[in-house]
Amino acid sequence: MAHPKKWKSCMSENMLTMLTVVAVVIGAILGLILRNVKDEPWTKREIMYIQFPGDIFLRMLKALILPLIVASIISAIGGLDLNLSGKIGIRSIYYYASTTISAVILGIILVLIIRPGEFSANNMIAKENITPTKDITTTDTILDLIRNVFPPNLVQACIAQYRTVLIEPKNKTEVSNIQDWEISHKYADGTNTLGLVIFGIVFGIALSKMGEPGKPLLNFFDTLSEVSMIITKWVIRISPVGVLFLVISKLLEIEDIGAIAGQLSLYFITVLLGLVIHGCGTLSLIFFICTKQLPFRIIAKMSQVLATAFGTSSSTATLPVTIQCLDNIGVDPRITRFVVPIGATINMDGTALYEAVAAIFIAQVRKIPLSFGNVIGVSITATAASIGAAGIPQAGLVTMVMVLDTVGLPAEDVTLIIAVDWLLDRFRTTINVICDALGAYVVEHLSKKELETSANLQEETIELARVRKTEA
Repeated sequence: MAHPKKWKSCMSENMLTMLTVVAVVIGAILGLILRNVKDEPWTKREIMYIQFPGDIFLRMLKALILPLIVASIISAIGGLDLNLSGKIGIRSIYYYASTTISAVILGIILVLIIRPGEFSANNMIAKENITPTKDITTTDTILDLIRNVFPPNLVQACIAQYRTVLIEPKNKTEVSNIQDWEISHKYADGTNTLGLVIFGIVFGIALSKMGEPGKPLLNFFDTLSEVSMIITKWVIRISPVGVLFLVISKLLEIEDIGAIAGQLSLYFITVLLGLVIHGCGTLSLIFFICTKQLPFRIIAKMSQVLATAFGTSSSTATLPVTIQCLDNIGVDPRITRFVVPIGATINMDGTALYEAVAAIFIAQVRKIPLSFGNVIGVSITATAASIGAAGIPQAGLVTMVMVLDTVGLPAEDVTLIIAVDWLLDRFRTTINVICDALGAYVVEHLSKKELETSANLQEETIELARVRKTEA
């Protein structure tokens, strides 16, 4: 009788995960079927109706991001001593830097060996009707990234990001160099997650330094973090339905599904191969070196997260689900709530690999030879672009413009790869999320002794305060 009970318990615990994975598969099948039941393409309004349930699910997840990120980071850092917070922060940066750099190097090696651009070079033409506007330089993008670290208005940072805009002169013959265009700026829609993360870190450090007087405020953020996680549990219950409709609508939305099997097939395979090798090979190696364990047991328990990441195509929207799953696995909440929000903001391994491959692929299509310096430039710019990319669907396609600029390619060449970007975006988001989750486990493993010491000190402090209160 023990075995049936264990099997029933296992099924109960993993039912939501299995339903979410099944929803992805069924969504893909239904999407392909619905594409062929009509002689005419589906209209935007029809697709909007189908996407509506998935859109509601996505909006609920995104609504949790702001309170969860700020409260989690302040709660995690405020509950640790400053020495331990510093060590955890440094370990997180080391981990994220090593995974991102290795992803870029892997992508460059694969694209230079496979050379998919030579296979796809014939008859590839950029689509003029969706040419992106080239109104910013690589330097401006990096400076904007730094500016957003220091938001002048925290309320504004919740809804907008600073962005430099270069205004092209009316008389183009007088000023031909984009560096000489008039400089302006605007606040683009989207949460300035990086600025809020930095503010949360500084605020948490200040609370930690205050000690006992800061406890009431720290308790508030602890409670806010827990409330956000309870609501997250409620939202996750409808994830299979949301993911199902998101996948169906995306398959109906794409114009040319045959591009994967056509000229872009080798490019698609190169990027996908890089993501698989990085996810199963590089990350596993780094994980094993740090923990002396293989990560597959952890990844298997993260199926809910992976399915949500693939369905929503947003690492930021998947953040509440990632934290919830890591809590279920048993990772220390102080680590999870510190490491994962930072990772979802700045650690985009899949995006970095994709942008390096895409830039060199387009150069191969255009038959532009790349020097060693160009390749190094692509590596650095792809890394910077991945940090600056928002955790939203197809954000990597936007930052591709600055990577192309590194090798002197026009911005409109981004459209050469747009036909398959919708699917690759889902795979690279999944890798981004895997890396964040494994990072939390690695940092916790490396910080175990310090965490135990910190917990013991906290217990002693609480006990001492109780004794003093009793004596008084």
